[in-house]
Formats: sequence, structure tokens, C-alpha cells
Amino acid sequence: MKIAIIYGSTLGNTERAANSIAQEFNLPNIDILNVAETKAEQLNQYDKIIFGSSTWGLGDLQDDWDEFDFENLKVENKTVAIFGMGDSEVYAFTYCDSISKIHKILKSKNANIVGYVSDKDYKYTKSESVENGMFLGLALDDDNYEDLTESRIKKWVNDIRKHFE
Repeated sequence: MKIAIIYGSTLGNTERAANSIAQEFNLPNIDILNVAETKAEQLNQYDKIIFGSSTWGLGDLQDDWDEFDFENLKVENKTVAIFGMGDSEVYAFTYCDSISKIHKILKSKNANIVGYVSDKDYKYTKSESVENGMFLGLALDDDNYEDLTESRIKKWVNDIRKHFE
């Protein structure tokens, strides 16, 4: 079984989170891929995929995702999860909206999405990535709550591990 963590990162926070997630899984079959250097056909070879993006502007995906060919992405019945980076203070009204953008695409392609996270321990004003009190993936904020990133990654990986082994 092949697992990929694919991320888009401008300032390095999402890349660091991708590496931390891979390290926490501690499995030999995880590849970490930068979306700027990855084609859909390459990603289609993986059995399970974790997607990550920071949120920019007013809720946009990180720029490198703009060039990714989602149309040719094949994730039907594949297990996928999503993590996102955001700024819950400066961009409190669009916190981690990138998660919802990726979630919408993956859901439309009939992926088996896992890794929802309760929003009860988060401080933010609004997010498209929350439905019924749950983030549609792991939400991280290294701008304001970097001290929580490691523990949130550990808990999330522990929660989704059974889907990726």
C-alpha cells in the first residue's frame, strides 16, 4: 500500500506540518509530495492520500494548487484526509477555508474522507471548513497557536491511523 501526503506551502508552515504528520505516522510507505512538482497521474498511483494547504487571501487555496489538475485526479473509493493551515486572528472569518475547498473536490469525486476534528478547542470567528461543529480536516494555526500544532497532529494521526495502515 502506498500513501502520499501532498501539500502546497508558500512560507513553509504547511510543508513542516506535512513532514510532522509523516513522522508521526512513522510508516515506511509514505511519500511527501509538493503539489507544485506533482501531477494528478502521479498522485493517482497512491492508495491513500493526505492533502494539505494553507489558506490565503479571503479563503483561497495556496497558489500552487491553482495549477493542479483536479479533473484528472482519481480518488473514488480511496481513503483521503485533509489538513490546513490558517490564521485564526487576522483571517478569523476565513479560518482554514482551504480545507473546505479540497473537501468539496474530493467529495465530488467520491473519495472516502476521514479525519474530521471537533472545533470546540479552537478560537476563530467563521470557517467554511466547519460543519455541525466539526472541521472537515485538521485545522492548524502556526501564526498564533504554534504551541498546539504538535499535539493536534499527534491526536489527529492517532485518530486516523487505522484508516492508513
